[in-house]
Amino acid sequence: MQNVTPNSENSVSLRPAARVVAGHPSADGAGVKIHRVAGFQSADFSPFLMVDEIRSENPDDYIAGFPPHPHRGIETLTYMLSGEFEHQDHLGNRGAIREGGAQWMRAGRGIIHSEMPSQGEGGMHGFQLWINMAAKDKMSTPDWRDLQPEQVQERTLDAHGSMIRLIAGTWQIAGESVSGPLLDAASAASVADVRLAPGADVSLPLPREHTALAYIYRGSLATERGTVTRGNLVLFGAGESLQLRAPADGAGKGTGLLLLHGAPLNEPVAHYGPFVMNTREQIEQAVRDYNNGTLTD
Repeated sequence: MQNVTPNSENSVSLRPAARVVAGHPSADGAGVKIHRVAGFQSADFSPFLMVDEIRSENPDDYIAGFPPHPHRGIETLTYMLSGEFEHQDHLGNRGAIREGGAQWMRAGRGIIHSEMPSQGEGGMHGFQLWINMAAKDKMSTPDWRDLQPEQVQERTLDAHGSMIRLIAGTWQIAGESVSGPLLDAASAASVADVRLAPGADVSLPLPREHTALAYIYRGSLATERGTVTRGNLVLFGAGESLQLRAPADGAGKGTGLLLLHGAPLNEPVAHYGPFVMNTREQIEQAVRDYNNGTLTD
């Protein structure tokens, strides 16, 4: 594919790789081992707050799961490559997603839920995103939805087997506007699973004003800043189109990445544990509400 320079006639400006953010080992819930990239205080991540990756073939690393815990002021999106994940909450919602499925939850003013993983034949491999909510929406009514793998649209990106799985938001694929099954995520947040064949070079148009991030979960991504390997996140600069290049791979596995874009909120962020609000006073109120049993009222 020939690159188009920003100064050429009828040009489309390409988004550069502005920053690479390394993930780090962490633990959450009842000792679940995760790989985390957090951007709570990074304005250039907005509306995204955090990417957690769970990846293990050892049940001891994750089987204790995430017992009941509260949230306020965010949305979460869980996506599974292998294994299963079950959600239960205080509203009576309960559901499990299979390999290739996703769960979306709006905490709004308050929700108490549990998330329990179970191992598939390929072990456990999945992700959870935290997505911020605008100040005007943070005290909205909680909501939840399961998406099974057959509900996720898949589109081919090139003749070599590269493909995209559309989970949330709206995307432009081969000149066509295509939407994932989730359209009501915060700040028009869009999430897709992109799988590039070895040596692939594909372009995707994205709204110029949107934040654009890519978390590499398999292989590596070739960028102007060098090759970015698995477990790291690329934050892209301004432009109208994103060019994704997979290095040639002798193993033939190619590159897998979560691609995210969304409208930045440009609002202050106050974060404490499971609560994300706009001010310290609102955080303190959320803690009091939870301790008093009124978080979900």
